[in-house]
Amino acid sequence: MHPYRKRKQTANWKKGSLMGFSLLLILILVIPTLIVAPKTLQTSEKKVSVDQPEQRAVSTPTLSEKDSAFSVEVLRTSSNQNETVPLEDYVTRVVASEMPADFELEALKAQALAARTYIVNYLAHAGEEQQVTDTVQHQVYKDEQELKQAWGNDYQWKIKKIKQAVAKTVGEIITYDGQPITPAFFSTSNGYTENAEDYWENSLPYLKSVASPWDEDSPKFLDQKTITLKEVEKALGVTISNTNATLPVTKTESNRVKTIEIGGKTFTGRDLREKLELRSTDFEVTAKNDYLIFTTKGYGHGVGMSQYGANGMAKEGKSYQEIISYYYQGTKVASIEDTTPKLVVRK
Repeated sequence: MHPYRKRKQTANWKKGSLMGFSLLLILILVIPTLIVAPKTLQTSEKKVSVDQPEQRAVSTPTLSEKDSAFSVEVLRTSSNQNETVPLEDYVTRVVASEMPADFELEALKAQALAARTYIVNYLAHAGEEQQVTDTVQHQVYKDEQELKQAWGNDYQWKIKKIKQAVAKTVGEIITYDGQPITPAFFSTSNGYTENAEDYWENSLPYLKSVASPWDEDSPKFLDQKTITLKEVEKALGVTISNTNATLPVTKTESNRVKTIEIGGKTFTGRDLREKLELRSTDFEVTAKNDYLIFTTKGYGHGVGMSQYGANGMAKEGKSYQEIISYYYQGTKVASIEDTTPKLVVRK
């Protein structure tokens, strides 16, 4: 045999052996991996589901008729017909009508307590012939259809949020010395709430002036209204002869107008606010030609809970109980059943 051919055959044999060994090694390493891999992947997936728990939808508390201690008869001014509504549905619709739904949940809860307390207090002292209206005479109330019309496409999320606030406070009212209070509220203060006696003349221990700095963020904090001299004279029943004269003014503790002299007559700040339809009793008057310009701070009578103040407190993390105890000094949150059992019997 030729020497060269023998060496070549030997080299081929060695090359074949090496390839066979490599193939065997690959099979030894790869096959167990293919067998184990699915289990490893499965274990890994299980681990992910443990470390990252499944996100569950938070259910919104629902209101049923049994949640209501009694029903409320509301006189609908548009139809002059009475509408009978379970208490908690009434509270839901009052909150929806009185406070913006995009306010913080804790502010909405505080408003729910104010609305519920108002109607409980009113009915506890009202005579048989006294009616609850759907206007600011009592509390603004809109039914489901009116709210749908007012909110349009936003109805679902707004009513859901308000129902949540009401459901979380079912049956709770604000009390002072064990009795439901007069839970006055308004939109926006001038930086302080008003003493009850400085607006309504009767003093209430839980309706005292407190600082409310959050209101400066309200879009209703500042306003100007220009009124002709003739309109002012007609509304007030006076004759204004000297528009350059300084108007004598006295102020309340919260820097609102207590009294003001115009055209030789003295009026309370409340008189002027109501007769001239001003936003607040915190106002300054400037004369210009045949006009009087009224610059106001705040919106509303200023007594009790400021709604924008409540929202500001809620944004800072305060609870509805803290909001209530701040604006209604010395009060407690209690249940209707414990406070006014006679109303519950009416159910």
